[in-house]
This record gives sequence, structure tokens and C-alpha cells, in this order.
Amino acid sequence: MKKIFAILLAACMLLALAACGEAAPKASEAPATEAPVSQAPSEGTESEEPAPQGAALNIVIVTSGSSVDDGSFNQDNYNGILAFIAANPSSKVTAVTSADIANSFNDVSEVVADYDVIVTPGFQFSTISQLALDNPEKFFILIDSYPDEIEGQTEFGNIYAVQFKEQESGFFAGIAAALETVSGKVAVVNGIAYPSNVNYQYGFEAGVAYANAKLGAAATVVELPARAGTDVTDTVVGGNYIGDFGDEATGKVVGNELIAEGVDIIFVAAGASGNGVFTAAKENGAVKVIGCDVDQYDDGVFAGGNIEITSGLKVMSTTVERALLAIADGSFKGGNVLLGADTDSTGFVSSSGRHQLSDDTLVQLASAYDLVKSGAIIPPSNFSGDVTVENFPGLA
Repeated sequence: MKKIFAILLAACMLLALAACGEAAPKASEAPATEAPVSQAPSEGTESEEPAPQGAALNIVIVTSGSSVDDGSFNQDNYNGILAFIAANPSSKVTAVTSADIANSFNDVSEVVADYDVIVTPGFQFSTISQLALDNPEKFFILIDSYPDEIEGQTEFGNIYAVQFKEQESGFFAGIAAALETVSGKVAVVNGIAYPSNVNYQYGFEAGVAYANAKLGAAATVVELPARAGTDVTDTVVGGNYIGDFGDEATGKVVGNELIAEGVDIIFVAAGASGNGVFTAAKENGAVKVIGCDVDQYDDGVFAGGNIEITSGLKVMSTTVERALLAIADGSFKGGNVLLGADTDSTGFVSSSGRHQLSDDTLVQLASAYDLVKSGAIIPPSNFSGDVTVENFPGLA
């Protein structure tokens, strides 16, 4: 069992987690509707040895970078585990980070055999493929990535792997920014150019383009050439990348650089680094932000009011909870699943008291949400090939 945590440690040490946000979020709100429901685990290959119905599960969540109290990506995944445990109190969870593993490796390795489920939120954990093959009695929940291919095998009976169409939530953020900007200049700040972050970037840029072409907006997306990102295929994707998910100081620097360029609304998809962007906006007082992954409205509070106008969402907690329920009741099926607006798994915050969007913007966003959900609009993503910000379906 030492192999599990040795390989997870190697994955953890690569880079900090790709996430968005600040601290201590409230429960995420529904995207354009009031009942977000992600797709239940239902596709893929059945695990050879599923837990019996009603089984008590011993769960470990392994994170890199910030921990499960990061107020965003990690915490939302952890909340899904807590929701499962609330309904199944005989189950329990242990949360560990790369630092925990490095500092007490022998201790952790001694108890790993007791874990039934390993939850790994983050693109860098795609390396769990070999772990799954070596430990067929274990269940793995992989968020934001599909497992690495091994000898032609891309899906595994004991891995439930989920990716999200972040470009959809980015698209809604872009529309909101373009319709709400006063200066006419908006921007998106990301952590590292992992696919999920590039999806947010491209979606945001597409949302601004759509609002300009279809909704009467006149907004410009500002990019700092020195902050351009390079994705996992070594393609330069532009944007404004901090280069880390845990560097608040540089996040503040990038935020201030954009503010100096006249940007007055920033979509922040940068993990703990995004805290620095929030700080820059609060110190300015007139600049607004759009949160990411979860409802971050409370994080926008400062002495002068609230800088948060809305948040782009992806419903991870519900996905994790349902996967755990399937393991516990014996209905688990491994596989690779892509979730989006068609299962209410992406969206934006629209509930009263949790945003600062105008009524007109809300109407336009609701209409855009329906078009994305139906497939009439398909925002570009990191790997969408010839589909770009300039020609994506629904823009013409």
C-alpha cells in the first residue's frame, strides 16, 4: 500500500492544484435555475468488487497545494464527502495534502490499507491509473481529469473520473463582465494553464465576444503579454496566468497590473493565488470580480461593500457525493464522464442576495444558459480544435 501514497506524493509535488478562489464560501447556488443536479455515476465499466449495500466507507481525500479549507475547488469536493457522511454517519474521511504525506509518510502508509475510497481532485492526479490496476479492491474518484492511458486502456472499473465543461461557466462569466463593465475593459486571471483553467479562459473570452456581437456590449478583453500562459501541449494560449495556485503576492501584482490598464471587472480562476487579485480589487474599491467554481459572494465583502458580482460554477460536491453513494449501495460503475449545463453541472450564481447583476444581465444570462444547455451555443475549450473564440457555434 505504500505505492499508493508514494505515487500520489509524486503527483502532489508536481504543481499546486488547479482551482479558483478565496476563503470560506457558502453553499454554491443554482446555475440560472434553482436546483443544480449533476449526472449520477451511471456510465462506464462496473467495478469487479463493489462495496456491499449500505457499506461504511473509510475515505481519504488527497490534495496538493491548498487543503480542503481552501474556500474553493478542494473544499467543494470535500463538502461532497461531508454530505455523504452526514447521511451515512458510520463512514469517515481523512484529508491529507502533499505536505502531510511528505512529513509523515510512514504513518500514512501504515493506514492506507484501511481506506476504501481515494478521492483525488486535480488534473495532476491522472497518474492514478496504475494505482487502480494494482489495487482493484479500492475505489477512486478523480475530479478534473481522466486517468492516464495504460497499454490502450483509458477507462478503469474502479475509477470514476469526471471532467467539467468549464468553458460554459467561463462563457457566462464573460457575458456578465461585458454587460456590467463601466470602463469597457475586462479580464480573466488564471493560475496555471491546465486544461480546466484554459477552458475558463476561452469560455470567458467567448462570452465577451458573444455579448459584443449579440447583446449590444462593447467590451475589450485585456491580456498582459508578460503573463501569457502555455498549456499542457506547449501551446501559448495568452490570457493572464500567475503561474501558481498558491501565490497570493503575485496574484495581487497581476490584479494591480490589470487595474492599471483600466480593467474594472476580473474573472478570477486562480486558486489561492486569486486571493491576491481579490485584495487588489478591494484596495481599489471600484473594481469588481467574478468568482469561480463555487459561490464566493461572502469573500467579496470589504469595508466599502462587496466586490463580487457573481460566480461561475461547476457542481463538484454533488458529483462526489453521488459517486460515494453508488459505492456504498453497490451500484458503482467506473468510467470517464464529461459534465456540463445539460446536467446542470455548470452555471453561475443567480439567487437573490448572492450577486450584484442587473435585471437585464440576469435575463440575458438566463437566455444564454438555455442556449448552452440545448447545444445551440458551444463555447470553445482548450482542446476544441478549429472551434475558436472567433467562430464557435452560436456566435454567428
